[in-house]
Parts: sequence; structure tokens; C-alpha cells
Amino acid sequence: MSFLCAENTPPQPTSYAELCVTSNFTFLTGASHPEELMLRAAELGLEAIAITDRNTLAGVVRAYSALKTLREEVAAQLRVRSSHQVDPCSRQEIGAPQDFPVPLTPKLPKLIVGSRLVLRDCPVEWLALPTDRAAYHRLSRLLTLGKRRAEKAECHLDLSDLETDCQGMILIALPPKDLTRAQPALQRLQRRYPGYVFLGAAPRYDGSDQRWFDACAALALRCSTPMVAVGDVLMHHGRRRRLADVLTCLREGLTIDRIGTKALPNAERRLKGAADMARLYRNHPAALKRTLEIAARCGFDLSELSYEYPDEMSEGEAPQDRLDRLAREGLRRRYPEGATERVHQLMHKELSLIGELNYAPYFLTVHDIVQEARSRGILCQGRGSAANSILCYLLGITDVSPDMIGMVFERFISRHRGEPPDIDVDFEHERREEVIQWIYEKYGRHRAGLCATVIHFRTRAAIREVGKVMGLSQDLTARLSGDIWGLTNSGADMERAIELGLNPKDRRLAQTIDLIGEIIGFPRHLSQHVGGFIITRGRLDELCPIENAAMENRTVIEWDKDDIDALGILKVDILSLGMLTCLRKSFDLLDAHEKTRLTLDTVPQEDRTTYEMLQRADAVGVFQVESRAQMNFLPRMKPATFYDLVIEVAIVRPGPIQGGMVKPYIRRRQGLEAPEPFGPALEEVTRKTLGVPLFQEQAMQIAVVGAGYSAEEADKLRRSLASFRRMGTIGEHRDRFVRGMMGNGYSQEIAEACFGQIEGFADYGFPESHAAAFAMLTYVSSWLKCHHPAVFACALLNSQPMGFYAPAQIVRDVREHGVEVRPVCVNHSEWDNLLERRADGALALRLGFRQIKGFREEDAGWITAARGNGYQDPESVWLRAGVAPHVLERLAEADAFMGMGLTRRDALWQVRAIRAPKPLPLFSDPLDGEGIREPEVILPNMHLGEEVVEDYVALRLTLRAHPMELLRPSLPNLTPHDRLPTAPLIRTTVCGLVITRQRPGTASGVIFLTLEDETGVSNVVVWPKVYERFRRIVMGGRLLRVTGRLEREGIVVHLIADHIEDLSHKLSELGHPLDDAIGITQPQADDAPRPPRYPSRARHPREQAKRLFPSRDFH
Repeated sequence: MSFLCAENTPPQPTSYAELCVTSNFTFLTGASHPEELMLRAAELGLEAIAITDRNTLAGVVRAYSALKTLREEVAAQLRVRSSHQVDPCSRQEIGAPQDFPVPLTPKLPKLIVGSRLVLRDCPVEWLALPTDRAAYHRLSRLLTLGKRRAEKAECHLDLSDLETDCQGMILIALPPKDLTRAQPALQRLQRRYPGYVFLGAAPRYDGSDQRWFDACAALALRCSTPMVAVGDVLMHHGRRRRLADVLTCLREGLTIDRIGTKALPNAERRLKGAADMARLYRNHPAALKRTLEIAARCGFDLSELSYEYPDEMSEGEAPQDRLDRLAREGLRRRYPEGATERVHQLMHKELSLIGELNYAPYFLTVHDIVQEARSRGILCQGRGSAANSILCYLLGITDVSPDMIGMVFERFISRHRGEPPDIDVDFEHERREEVIQWIYEKYGRHRAGLCATVIHFRTRAAIREVGKVMGLSQDLTARLSGDIWGLTNSGADMERAIELGLNPKDRRLAQTIDLIGEIIGFPRHLSQHVGGFIITRGRLDELCPIENAAMENRTVIEWDKDDIDALGILKVDILSLGMLTCLRKSFDLLDAHEKTRLTLDTVPQEDRTTYEMLQRADAVGVFQVESRAQMNFLPRMKPATFYDLVIEVAIVRPGPIQGGMVKPYIRRRQGLEAPEPFGPALEEVTRKTLGVPLFQEQAMQIAVVGAGYSAEEADKLRRSLASFRRMGTIGEHRDRFVRGMMGNGYSQEIAEACFGQIEGFADYGFPESHAAAFAMLTYVSSWLKCHHPAVFACALLNSQPMGFYAPAQIVRDVREHGVEVRPVCVNHSEWDNLLERRADGALALRLGFRQIKGFREEDAGWITAARGNGYQDPESVWLRAGVAPHVLERLAEADAFMGMGLTRRDALWQVRAIRAPKPLPLFSDPLDGEGIREPEVILPNMHLGEEVVEDYVALRLTLRAHPMELLRPSLPNLTPHDRLPTAPLIRTTVCGLVITRQRPGTASGVIFLTLEDETGVSNVVVWPKVYERFRRIVMGGRLLRVTGRLEREGIVVHLIADHIEDLSHKLSELGHPLDDAIGITQPQADDAPRPPRYPSRARHPREQAKRLFPSRDFH
């Protein structure tokens, strides 16, 4: 064969295309990010690079984006940052910015899209490289076929699948060590796809490379499949070898000491340049040249993917015509007395642009989804930039009218941007699945799928997993993960390790800490996006592979939202929001008990009493303003209008805080200083926010008006301010921005100050429209809490888990608002919490069975259905409802038989006399000991402390005394929390249960604690130096005694901690009489109390406290 004749010619330097590269999207195998591989290929001057991950295309868009950025920025020599430098959960940048070297030549490598196909029935692995778009569609369908056959994260393909539909793909065989096993498969596919099948010869790096290449060449000759050089690359640089071995250990469940022959023998499986590959293949230069020939044949580029949105919503009517008609109908519905000229102008402007850009089908799809949800009684509301659209308001997608905010439609859709709009719709969190399944039924799983979310290694998981591989003890990894905050990709702070008593000279420990830093941000696996749906006119599985999700009846594409955005693909975000569930349940309760029908847009507006409640920071349970930071800000802000709530929602965010915008705004709002506009042009931009830019729209307008940005440049700036991701590009706008402002007559000082303000948005900047959509829910939930506290609390409890506070705090708050809360009762409760009418006409809140820990809704249903006129005793519940004795035991532990006159102990005594799992259906008389009456026994009553503890064990709350009320006699010199607003501003000591911990990323390491006693709550500020002294206590304690300096601003009170003591052990004393808790005199000196010894399975009182009195921690 002619292709072998050149094998013996002398080696010559040549270009090279790497056709076999495994990125870290072959999870726990590849040791480099796709971006790193692409940038390294550019540095090495490679002709092309193929990303070929195992049975997936998950990493190719990231490589495509990196190459696209390189193309855009190579001339300007701007740095390119890889997405691995962002922690996707904390949304914080990991480590210092890294400058990647830019190639000296403008020539950049070609990206070849491909996949490494691993089959069930064939020892050969295949690199599948599509040569054109049709071949890419076939590859995507092939991967979908294998993934839909298998469980999540698996792909079941056979050789027959490759024989069926691989036209147009270059197929490169990677043979096993025994080459004879590869011959049958090679010959089968060569006969099926002549000219497209090659034999890949990858170096083995064990000293036998030349013999291996010769053997491969002989096999290639026998099978008529030309040999091609492949590097079988695992990493972009040799320094990742250690990490590659750690990943192998994680994949195989090994420690590094037991990795044996599975370890890489050297660092040679790195990406290499042409010169290195020419030396390796010096006896087979044709195999090297063939890489370039194959690369030239692979003409497919991801930019060729065409996306068409479905338009079958039109039902015979042209999409644009139907959209016009629905908009006019919405105009009459929203404005029954006639709309203003401005509204008409906005509508016509939007309809014209949507028609020009052909987005009508997209709007009709979202409208159809919203209408379907509402037809099922599911509350929903659009948010985000879509609230800038009058059309979304008229279609009923959003509830924010142009009267509420100044709509900037260009923030939503712009003809200059060339990107699709993005409409986010929130649905009730308990019923969103109904909407998702309807979309699947409507469009079919071959045309609709959820986006993926990449789950990355975060700090604690990295410490735990790498520590285990490196042989660190569980105790040591627990100490590291519990006490080291904020590891970066440059490794951990060794000083912190020294503080933990670790040896800084321990080489194994030092390596472990370095590896932890390297693996942070690595993808671990794919999960499903919270609700981003891709819907296509054609086959979705030709756009991207689809796999089964872990959740039943869901399918997910392999690309995440950033991949979708990079390719310009439209998505609809079907999101969930617990507050919508709460509001819908509130409206249902109002209808049932007060005969009042309300919706989001019929709740009375601008209610003075509601705003007065918020000004007092009475906001437990209120959407978006219930955090301690928001509740501290409310009395300073004193919201009195809806737009005040829009600002309230937006201003207590990392962006405005880091931009130094909060204090100037408050001082100006309180009249303590005048706004300082930087000239009349910028004054108009920030007039509504008193000269302080708070919203993304304002940042864009400042750039245009002040710095002379074009609309396109301002949008680029807006992207750099993206609220959920920091890619490190905002600093690159500084020089351009400052020069522009100075060119428009502003001083450098003003220009720098202006940029400094908007730079805060790099962390988190709300669009005004999004803040307005959330402020609507803030107002409605506030109004309900103010005027119908029992209804709101009942709905809030029935919507758990959600929000900032646990049920115990919600119950406490509603009782403080004068609502009677009644205990769980087997004769009155149902699964959900209920409202019951009192004799005086007021509503009381009855706790439901859902509040009992571990209780099942099914058992609650049986008890409710069989109740009739009521149960007389626990045995009657067992006989009539047919529930198991352990269910009755849970009811007894929750004191649910108290209405029968039984104490908790009496009820447990009777329940434990029932020994059969179910009553016999055919006999009314008990047999074989079933239900035999035990002798009557008089049991001692529990004292109050025991009752409180048992309440927390069963219900996580109590309607009896607060634990601090019982402990206070043994804890002298404490200031009750309700006296802090009037207490002298001196050194003060408080004590209470920890109900929340917060460590915002914007607080420079400050911890905020909320403590609760029987009189109320207190806010404790723990500065970093104090936190370092009391780290374990702050993060682990449940009952804390805190001493510090009292500070007060208006009605906002803080205790600045300087000493913290963990009293969690005292909570265990509540289960004993208080006399016993204090202790008894010992008869002999050597009988003095010693530290208790706990059985191996027993819990230390501090650990027991964590289980009984859990806090909600927000880091």
C-alpha cells in the first residue's frame, strides 16, 4: 500500500494535529480543562486539536469558547481566563488571575469536535471525528442512543451501532495491547466506511514505542486502515501528572500508596508540539503527516449549528400575527380604561423589533407554558430582564408594568447584540414538575430537554476526597475541611494549617494541600440545571447528546447554560420559587376562610400599614427582606413606596456593597447629604437612586452617556458585570472607561470614582427589572403578613422547606403577632397545618402532622380518613386507621394524644402495649396478645424541661417554654434580648440559641450570628480576629454566651463580640430537673464530678444539641 511507502523516509520537522485529547470532562480521568488544552495547543503552534472525551461532547463548547476568545483578543494581547477559576456554587473567583501566554504568531489551532466511543462488545475504542454538519448530527444521535439506553452518566453502545449510522465520520481505532483482538472490528468498519477508518498508534512510554508502532503499522497494512499518530493526551502540561494519579485513585477507589501500576509512569501524556512528536514517530513520519490530512478533512465547526425555535403554537395563524393579536387582547385586559400613548408606543416598538428578529415563536412558547400553568391553578411570574418588556406584561408573563419602572427594552432584546432573549419564569416549587412534564409531553423528548449543570469540586469536597487518597486520617481531613475557609487554586494557607497543629515540613501534607488547590473547580459530574429548557423545531438530539437524569422522567442535554449562550441557543428557564407556593396557598386559605379572592395583581397596592410594618423590620418570612442584613437595613431605608422596595431588594447585595453605594444612598435618603451628580448628563441617569448607580441598566447608561461607549461596548461592559459569574474581564474596561470620561470633560478623579462605583457589579448587580419583579412578591408577602398573619404563617409552614427561618422561628413570630398556635392533635390535625375559627371569630393555627419529624403523608392520610367523629385512645387509631405501632409511637412522642387527656408518657405506655404490626381484619376481639390491656400504672409527670426537649426531638419546635427561660436561673448576669434596644451602650453579655449564621463574601470575613432567647433575638457581629480565637465555638455551638460592646443605630442593635462561650452542653440538662442540673453535693472529696464517659454510640451533649436545636447557616 502506498501509505506505507513513506514510513521509511527520514524524519522531517512538520506541523502536527493532535487527534486524541481527553479533558477533565472525562470525569476523574483528564487532568486539564478544555480551555487550558486549547491555549496550550496555541502556544505549541499545533495545526489542530481534537477534544475527544469518553462517550460525550460535554467539554467541546468550552474549548470552542476559548478559541473564539483567543481569536478576538490575540491582537490586543488581552489575557484569557479559564472558567475553572470560578467556584460555580459560591460564585467567587478562585485564586489570582492567571495570564495565559498568547502565541507570537496569529495562527491559532483548529478545533476538531469529536468523541472517544467506548463500546460494550468491542475491545477497540474509537475516536469519532465528524467531517461535516450531517456527520455531527449522526454522532450526537449516536451518543443519545447509548445514553438513553443506560442509567445516568453511562453510555451503552455496541459495534453494530457504529455500523448503522457513522457516515461522514473519521473513525480512528485505538487498539488494545493484544492487537489481534482489534482486527475483526477494524475490518468490519473498513468494509462499511472505506476511506474513513484509521488505526491510531499512541505511544506507550514504556521503552517499547518503536516496536509498538511497527506492530500497529503491520496491522494497519493487513486491514487496509492507514496508521495515524495520536498522543492520547491526558493533560496540557506535565506538572499535572500528580493530579492525574489522584484522579485515578478517586476513580478506582484507591489510596496513592496502593495505586501500583495504575499510576502514570511519567509525565509524557501531556500535549506535545510537532518537534516532540516527530522524534517519537521518526520511523513513521507518514503517520504524523496523516494527522494534518485528517484535520483538513474535519471541516465541521460548532458555529455551523443552526437552531430554530418551534412555531407550532400558531395553530394556522402566522406567529407574528398571533403575537400582535395576543398583545392587543392583553392591552384591553391590563388597561380596561384605556392605555396611555407611551404604553402604545412601547408595544409597537417591541412588536416591530421582535418581528424583525423573528422571535415571535419564542414569545408564543413562553406564553403557552404560562397559560398552561395557570389553567392548572399554578402560580407563576416572569422575572429578570424580561420584566423590561411591555409585551411580557401584556402577555401575562410578568406583572411589572411600565408605571413601576423605566423599562429599557434594549436590556432585554437588542438588534445590535445578536443574542437571543432570555425569559425566566418562576413557578410554585411544589408544582413545577407538572409544568416540566407537560413540556416533555407537548414537544417530545427528542425535541425538549433540560440544560446540564456542571458540578465542580468545591473546597470541602476537595479536602475530603484528596485527603482520603493521600492517606490522611479522617480526623485530619475533618479538621481541615471544618477549619480552612476559601482554599484557592494556588493551594491552602500553610499558616492556617500550622494553627491547626499540623507540621508544615510534612511533605505528604504539603503535597496534599497543593493538590487540593489544583482540583478545586474541576468538574466532578453533570447534574441538571434548575430549569433551563431547550426546545427545538427539529431534533434536539442532533444539536447535542441527551441523557437520562437521575430524577425519574427527566432528560438532560450535555451542555450547560454557558455553553448554550456561547452558541446562541434560545432557552426558557422554568424555575421554582418557594414564595410563589406560599402565596398561592395563602390565597387559597383566604378564599376558604375569609371568602376573599386575591391574585398577585389584585392585592391592594401602596398600603401604608404594610410599609410601617416593614419600617419596624417586622419581616420574618417576607420574601427577599427576611435576612438579618435586610432587616437591619429596613429601619434605615424606611420604605414607603413600591419603588423603595425595588431599591431595598437590589441594594443589600454584594455588588452595591462592594461598590460603596449603600452608605451614600442612605445618607442622601435621610437628608444627611445632598446627591453629588457628576454633571447634568449623569444626574439624569441616577436621579431615581439619588446619584448612586444600583442597577445594571444604570451602569450601561453611564458608560454610554459619560464614557462615550457605543451600545455594543456598553453591552460588553454589562456582560462583564454578569451577576452570577466573574470571568475577570471588568478590569480591562477601566482604561477605556476612564479615557472616555476624560475625553468628555470629566476629571480623572471623577472618572475613577464613577468606574469604582459600577465595578462592584462584577460581583452581583441586579437589573432593575429583576428587582422590580422580586419587589412585587416582597410587597404581596408583606401585605399578607401584615393583614392576615395566621393565613401567611400557615401557608409558609405548609411550603417548607424554603426561606431563611426554620418552623420554630415562624411559629414564634406568629404567636408574637397575637395568633393562637394549637398543638398537633390526632383528632384535629391533618397533614398540612390548618386554620381553625376561634370563639371570638379570630383564626387559630393548628399544627399539622407534617411538623412531626419522620412522619409520612400517607400515614396522615389514613388517620384523617378513618377519624370520623374522633378517636378515643391510641388503640382506636391503630384499629381504625390501620397504621403501624411505630407510627403511633411518633404521634405519642409528638404529644399528639394530649387532646384525649393523655400525657406523653401515658400515651407511649399505651402505644407500646400494642405489639402486632396491623390489626386482624376479621376479628373484633384481640388475639395472641394484640391490644391486651396492660395493668393500670400511674406514671410520674414529665417536668417542663423534659417536655421542651421532647418537643424539639419530635417537632423541632415547642409551644411550651423557650429553653433559655428554663436555663436563665442558672446563668446570671445576662441581658435579655428585648432589653437591648434601651440598654446602656456598654459591655454587655447575652445568651441564646443560634438560629442563623451568615458569612457573606462581601463582609471581609465577618460572621453574623442571630441568637434567640425567650424574649426575642439579638444580632451578634464577630470580627475576623475574634472569629479566629473562637472558630470552633462560632461554627459548632448551638447555645452561645457572648460578651461584647453594644452598638445602636436607631432601632437597629448589634453586639460586637469580643468573647464567646459554648454552653451547648447545658441544653442536655433540660431533660433533668433543674435541681439535678445544678448538681448535688458529693459525700466524699474524691467523689467530685468527673468528665462523663459516653458509650461508643452515645452523643456528646454538644453533638446532641446540634441535632435538637439546628441552626440555618448561610456561607
